[in-house]
Amino acid sequence: MTHMSSPITKGVILAGGKGTRLHPLTRVTNKHLLPVYDRPMICYPIESLIRAGIKDILIVTGRGHAGHFVELLESGQAYGAHFSYAVQEEAGGIAQALQLAESFVGAGKFIVLLGDNLFDYDLRPAMERFADSPKQASIFLKAVSDPRPYGVAVISNDKLVEIIEKPAAPTSNLAVIGLYLYDESVFSVARELKPSGRGELEITDVNNHYLRAGTLGYEILDGWWGDSGESFDSLVQATLHMVQKKSVSS
Repeated sequence: MTHMSSPITKGVILAGGKGTRLHPLTRVTNKHLLPVYDRPMICYPIESLIRAGIKDILIVTGRGHAGHFVELLESGQAYGAHFSYAVQEEAGGIAQALQLAESFVGAGKFIVLLGDNLFDYDLRPAMERFADSPKQASIFLKAVSDPRPYGVAVISNDKLVEIIEKPAAPTSNLAVIGLYLYDESVFSVARELKPSGRGELEITDVNNHYLRAGTLGYEILDGWWGDSGESFDSLVQATLHMVQKKSVSS
């Protein structure tokens, strides 16, 4: 009998946090509402999901600016999609924010994007591979010049052997980017986590759980990727990339 998988139909965009690395720009707004060329940052991950066929999207954000997201994005009708919203009471890490998606996801596999990660990449093939696989989680890796601000993946003989969070001296240049695939087991995994030294529930701890269990897959991202919320420089680089992309297509 052939294995029939259910397609992935739900997406979660995490757009919380204090955005302290972008002060003073983020003193009065959420960083995901800052402009990247001709639209707010949050619009790019939404468009990535919609291009991949995901029309049911949950946006998780923090207190203070949640109403601004609703004002900007509304119900999702303008995108031909349906948007739901959840509010993270305090900045407690990606894995904490992810727990707010449990009732939205229910059962089945889903995709998670960080709202400041932008890329030229078709998500659909990777989602289809994950839907067809027995894996419970999958991460995306990108070779970068300085992986120190990220979780760093160590691969040996095509096998993922370790993920180290923000290492001072990385042994690999493969950063774990803000794009993840999970099944519903991730919510119970996240509930068991202990806060890190930063006082946050770390997504690297979630991914290492699946790595130890042998149920974590990985994909190496091709094409451009930008972490537009990492620094002022990365925000400018993302903007310049989008300007160039628009001028090429026009």
